[in-house]
Amino acid sequence: MKTIQKAVLLLLLIAGMMGTTSQKATAQVSVSFQMFYDNLSVYGSWISDPNYGYVWSPKVGAGFAPYRTNGYWILTDYGWTWVSNYSWGWAPFHYGRWFYDPYYGWLWVPDTIWAPAWVTWRYCDGYYGWAAIGPNISISIGSTYSVPYNQWVFVRERDFGRRNINNYYVSTSNNRTIIGKSVVINNIKTNNGNRYYAGPERNHVQKRTGNAVTHFGLRERNSPGQKLSQTELQLYKPRVERSNKGKKAFPAIVTDRKSSNQNRERRVEQKMNNEERQMPQRNERRIEQPQRQNNEPMRKMPQHRQPEMQQNNPQERNQERRQYNQQAEPRRMEPSSQRKEMPQRRNENSRRPVKQNHENNPH
Repeated sequence: MKTIQKAVLLLLLIAGMMGTTSQKATAQVSVSFQMFYDNLSVYGSWISDPNYGYVWSPKVGAGFAPYRTNGYWILTDYGWTWVSNYSWGWAPFHYGRWFYDPYYGWLWVPDTIWAPAWVTWRYCDGYYGWAAIGPNISISIGSTYSVPYNQWVFVRERDFGRRNINNYYVSTSNNRTIIGKSVVINNIKTNNGNRYYAGPERNHVQKRTGNAVTHFGLRERNSPGQKLSQTELQLYKPRVERSNKGKKAFPAIVTDRKSSNQNRERRVEQKMNNEERQMPQRNERRIEQPQRQNNEPMRKMPQHRQPEMQQNNPQERNQERRQYNQQAEPRRMEPSSQRKEMPQRRNENSRRPVKQNHENNPH
């Protein structure tokens, strides 16, 4: 009996060692940036940026924003982890950072460090909020990092943790007020010596939402992708190196930002020129005027209607004016004694009654 027990214990020990070896082997999977370049080129385009090198622009609809569109939060051993419904979500939401470009929209800068999500968190009474952390921002700066107010995502605390959380986002018009009342959640954790924000504590969320928060295990996949079950999240999270076996990694197809901007300016200029060309045509349609044929002679104005051209010579005009004044007879004024006074016409209806003097009238 003792021999059987020893054999069973030995088998369990060997199985445990094999499992540990397998887990370590999975954790030691190493890839380069070439994995990002090759895998994500199908879902977007790589752009040469003067500040960050090769950045990735996803093929998504209007209104896309990282950690906001088509995803939700779950709690794992690493903290609150973003689960994306995009097939490519295993990479851009766990490696690297996002920044907003006025022309391209949101662009992703790849990096080698993994985290459950590269976001910063805030809380005020009644709301949880998060926002993507930009490139080259250190986690150690804490609350001094400023994010534009319209890049924050807030939900009411009772809605945090929903699978359809995108239906419960608060309007960004309220962000300024919420940010002014909120505080930074400085729940920092470390993974392989790398620091990141893990989000609100489990007990805090359970107390505020009134619901139990499910804790999911995180298991590494051997191929790109992710899958969530009732108790476990399978996620591809290899160790990433910048070089590809000593060679520099680079995308197969790269869009130059400068040429792209020039093409954009050309399209805008061409559009404006087309609109200017169409404007006279629209006016001609409104006011139709008879057009003269090329062979038709021009009609001459009758000679008696042709206006005589007057020369604007000031010396001649002054001389004519003096001659006219000399020929004109001066008006003779009659003496006042010979003037005849014109009788004034009186209106009988306008005669005023004469007052009678009772003193001179004895009657």
